[in-house]
Amino acid sequence: MRYSDKRFFPANATVDLAAYLRSGKSRGKGAIIGGILGGVAFLLLLGLLALLWIRRSRKLQKPRRGDILGATELQGPTSFYYHDLKVATNNFSEKNKLGEGGFGDVFKGLLKNGKTVAVKRLTVMQTSRAKADFESEVKLISNVHHRNLVRLLGCSRKGSECLLVYEYMANNSLDKFLFGERRGTLNWKQRFNIIVGMARGLAYLHEEFHVCIIHRDIKSSNVLLDDDFQPKIADFGLARLLPDDHSHLSTKFAGTLGYTAPEYAIHGQLSEKVDTYSFGVEIISGRKSNDTKLEPETQYLLESAWKLYENENLISLVDESLDREEYKPEEVKKIIEIALLCTQSVVASRPTMSEVVVLLLSRNSSELQPTRPTFIDSTSRVRGETSSSSSSSASRATVSISQFSAR
Repeated sequence: MRYSDKRFFPANATVDLAAYLRSGKSRGKGAIIGGILGGVAFLLLLGLLALLWIRRSRKLQKPRRGDILGATELQGPTSFYYHDLKVATNNFSEKNKLGEGGFGDVFKGLLKNGKTVAVKRLTVMQTSRAKADFESEVKLISNVHHRNLVRLLGCSRKGSECLLVYEYMANNSLDKFLFGERRGTLNWKQRFNIIVGMARGLAYLHEEFHVCIIHRDIKSSNVLLDDDFQPKIADFGLARLLPDDHSHLSTKFAGTLGYTAPEYAIHGQLSEKVDTYSFGVEIISGRKSNDTKLEPETQYLLESAWKLYENENLISLVDESLDREEYKPEEVKKIIEIALLCTQSVVASRPTMSEVVVLLLSRNSSELQPTRPTFIDSTSRVRGETSSSSSSSASRATVSISQFSAR
């Protein structure tokens, strides 16, 4: 290139450019061609790198989105160091214990990053097959994401002991608000939101996740409340996580007697309708389902509720701690009738949990017509509309199995 403030050639004259073109001809052309090719190659390289980055980003995001929508690709759980969780819980001290149950004790933990978590200790790893199955189940459950289900953040294993790390719920379990020291602090609106939230969480487990997950132990102590008193069902994965030879009470039964459907507790017939049965009116009545202290006669909650329904006096079942100015009797009556539908003796007569959600949110005032539920008393006698069963099967029921669990 050449620059000048004067003309290179005379105006209006013909000039032979051959001498100029021959000078540095090959070198000039090479520079131009090299520059063009180099620029094109650089642009192609940038485009290829950008394409690879975009494809990698989509691949990393795809499993997480797919987990919610039902794709088959699952993310693996986060692995925690056993020592870190031991330190976080102050060596699993009693001061940090949040609760205990048939599946293990739960401790409050503070991680190094300042996050508070709940750590559950399980001792179930006895065989290599059990360990492999457990790891597979942990991977499955860690991909369950729903606003009404407690999220499994990860796990850690040392020998036969396994630690499950869950998100921490500041308000603890629902039973503290129904039967414990915080009874009477929930208003009607909060209770109704808990009812609907639980129904949605169960509907997701039964119908919307990759596989149908049956909780098998729905009760107020397994329902946790967040800062806004939104319900989150806990321990929904333990029925799947535990090997077949581990359960609450025996080798063939997982759950809590008094909160379990008769066909499962007596005959071992398991379906998602077992969870439907456990979805009832405990939250409305403020009583446990296996509490027999009812006056003037001793009777279980479900039996008492049915008698009140027959006598058109369901409003008497409502928890006395609720402010009567906060709810409409017709609304409460409708919810109790929905709960009665969930406790029908015939499994096919019970609604699915997605149908329960629709019934709860529907403004349709059409009357529900539940039939008489099954009652099983402490002597293992079956009363109500149910088929007869052998004494050997019924002998497994050592306490009331009638459930009218309050959600």
